[in-house]
Amino acid sequence: MNFDSRDDIIQLSPLWEGDRFPNGRPKVPSELLHRLERLTTEEAWSRVWSAGYKFQFQGDFKTTHPGRNLVGRAVTAVMVPQRPDLHDFMLKHGHEQEGRKGYFNQWVIDSLEEDDVVVVDMFDKIFQGTYVGGNLSTAIAARTRRGAVIWGGIRDLQQIEEIENIQIYHRGNDPTGIADVTMVGMNVPCRIGKAICMPGDVVLGTSSGVLFIPPHLADSCAVHGEKMYIRDLFGLGRVRAGIYSTAQIDGGWTVAIWDDFMDWFKNDAPKEYHHLTWDDELAGARKQAEKGPSSDVRL
Repeated sequence: MNFDSRDDIIQLSPLWEGDRFPNGRPKVPSELLHRLERLTTEEAWSRVWSAGYKFQFQGDFKTTHPGRNLVGRAVTAVMVPQRPDLHDFMLKHGHEQEGRKGYFNQWVIDSLEEDDVVVVDMFDKIFQGTYVGGNLSTAIAARTRRGAVIWGGIRDLQQIEEIENIQIYHRGNDPTGIADVTMVGMNVPCRIGKAICMPGDVVLGTSSGVLFIPPHLADSCAVHGEKMYIRDLFGLGRVRAGIYSTAQIDGGWTVAIWDDFMDWFKNDAPKEYHHLTWDDELAGARKQAEKGPSSDVRL
């Protein structure tokens, strides 16, 4: 066995057709990460859910920097309670066969690159389950400018709160150091509460919780979420102005509403969303109109 196995990572992500890191981890483009960063949890979640991925969200976290979102590519680690024979073998294997230095959590952090997010199953351990403290959090911030998701504990919370360019989702903090745990996998499938995260997943952390987006769905997730946002922006504005009822906006849009929307989109929508196209939606509205008369009754 090997930690961070390229062959295993590639086999575990067969639907990804884009670039990969040298270790085989899917490399979702940075530009796409920035687009996903603008979305709410629900805007991103709906595409993931509709594609059949039902266990990608987990709430019930504390954060080190409330109000700050977290977006990046997952680097996963799985920890288990310490069993002496297993622990000794895994630690020795990492040191002697793979040339790794220090303890298990340091191996993961030493592998990080820009825009990575550490995702750790610490089996909800907080006492002596503190995966990072001030020093390792500083290293994460320097390497990634992103942060971590830890289903377990952290220490040195007051120090971490002073670090810029980081956000850590965690279950609690404790002054004890990490102890009595063994890493059994790095960049392998990782359970976070009721959710599953794979190496290379896009991590989207908001005030709602953390969503793990499969890399092959990242682009369609961004487009779907952006369209939801833009349609809501238009619809809420028209409802406030008394132009349409909520039933008209929440229901299937007629051709007349779509024409109104397209004029608004061209002239008033934020410029960063002008890459979106609406041909399929317009075609669907026209096809629906051909089936029978509909009404655009205004308030």
